[in-house]
Amino acid sequence: MIALEITNKKQFMNKLLNSEAFDTFYMEEASITTYNEFIIHGRIQKDFYTKEELEETPALTNEFSLWKELRPLCFSLIRGSHTPIRFKLVLHVGDRFLEKLLSDPLLTLDPALVKSLHLIVKYETGKLTCITGTAFHTFVLDKSLDNIWDSALKKSFSSMNIEFEEV
Repeated sequence: MIALEITNKKQFMNKLLNSEAFDTFYMEEASITTYNEFIIHGRIQKDFYTKEELEETPALTNEFSLWKELRPLCFSLIRGSHTPIRFKLVLHVGDRFLEKLLSDPLLTLDPALVKSLHLIVKYETGKLTCITGTAFHTFVLDKSLDNIWDSALKKSFSSMNIEFEEV
């Protein structure tokens, strides 16, 4: 697990809210505090859909909605003449990126133990921080996936020209 402080907030927020850069991530939760506190749970409510809709729409078989589906809603809550008091987004790595990381030759644990890889984007008191995390189906001591995920995120941010400092 690492924490990266984003040094160019405007640039990062533009990538997050106005581009497809993070669209393959799943959103578990968003908490956005402006004039009210808005909490969005990204878990797909399958009871809302008909059986036919569930069968016809593969994306509805996922546990969480994709960031690209909730990004416009979050953008509408964050944008405005005032900076939000705070916000926190809990995102999960998308399937393809997760598969790529799980195929890394440096991985020394069983990929079946992996539940998800998280990216927590947190803004508070003028600081914008991204924190990585891993979740497993059981307790593991092996930190190889943590190191792979941390390294991949820093490399991805660098390739997107996102400026950060490790804290």
